[in-house]
Amino acid sequence: MRNERLINNSNQNKGKKDMNNTVVKIVKSGNRFNAWDADGNKFTSQIINSTRKDAFNAGMALQQKVNKNGKAFWGRVPMSVFEASAGAPVISTEAPNISVEVPTGHDEVLNFIHSSYSLKPQGLVMKELKWKYLVRSAVRGKNILMTGPAGCGKTMAAKSLVNSLDRADFYFNLGATQDPRATLIGNTHFDKKKGTYFSEALFVKAIQTPNAVILLDELSRAHPDAWNILMTVLDSGQRYLRLDEGEGQETINVAEGVTFVATANVGNEYTSTRVMDKALMDRFIIVEMDVLTAEEESGLLEYMFPHVDAAVLKSVAEIASLTRSESKSEAGRLSSGISTRTSVEIAGLLFDGFGLDEAAEVTVYPQFSDDGGLESERTFVKQLVQKYVTDGSSDDLFNQNEVDNSN
Repeated sequence: MRNERLINNSNQNKGKKDMNNTVVKIVKSGNRFNAWDADGNKFTSQIINSTRKDAFNAGMALQQKVNKNGKAFWGRVPMSVFEASAGAPVISTEAPNISVEVPTGHDEVLNFIHSSYSLKPQGLVMKELKWKYLVRSAVRGKNILMTGPAGCGKTMAAKSLVNSLDRADFYFNLGATQDPRATLIGNTHFDKKKGTYFSEALFVKAIQTPNAVILLDELSRAHPDAWNILMTVLDSGQRYLRLDEGEGQETINVAEGVTFVATANVGNEYTSTRVMDKALMDRFIIVEMDVLTAEEESGLLEYMFPHVDAAVLKSVAEIASLTRSESKSEAGRLSSGISTRTSVEIAGLLFDGFGLDEAAEVTVYPQFSDDGGLESERTFVKQLVQKYVTDGSSDDLFNQNEVDNSN
């Protein structure tokens, strides 16, 4: 069974990951960048997407190495290193021909779901129960809505699901489109030679691809016209797309096994989002992403940036966690907290030689209002960061009756 082979390959990969000097080649498949060693073992889920993409664009391979702290990371090496690795046959630059075989028998489905946690990439922090629920929903052809605060990993989780299932995938950012009809259906064009003709959108092709995973990013920012078009597509009792509103016009049926995965920011703090139609929401099962704890976020940053001092990365995670706690407190002095996306950006700046105070100045402070002078949100966050910059401690910061205004 394909799912058993996939799990076995993943377990083999996990074992290989502990071995130093593993070398992989990056192969682009659709909009994914897969990592394969010379024996055909897949390492995609073990390496973060940006690392794979950068290596591919640079025409280089990736080699697993260990830093001075004993932590494994993937570094770029010339393609000759890959080609010379252990009698390695050269892998074709074409995407491997992977047949999609969806589990059908109940026992097979159970095995796939409950063995799937090993497929979750290390760079995605997600509880085992929620990951299994995500995989189960995809295998069963459910429409999935990923919710949670900005920068918590919704899109990453959706893309990780695609990589784990090895299915054809299509990505549509509905929050960025100004013309939902052109994005989801197509446009009518005029050509002097052809005359007037209709050009179908990529979405039409996507829904006709059996077992495809279609990512609908930023659904809560989409124009209501997009929601109206998607109503029949997402309805389990209909599953079709009408190319024109006129009576008797052509309809396109959604292919067997197609799974829709949407992301949405839900809450009053997201001012550019729209209140999603209840009928649309009812067409999804909801997977809510958790906000990371300081410990989880610190571990994620250390995994992504193994060369950065772990103590400094711990400070970044604690600062972010404290701002989130403060924003949720009844007497909180902040209206919002620092997202994991911002924490990753800070860690990236640290990796590039910036100090914590410099990274905070360009990434954190602009997110908070300076209205109110010494009583402003920005002043409060600056004082929080300064405590970590000066002595690495934030002990009892929020137990003080007043905030220390000294620098």
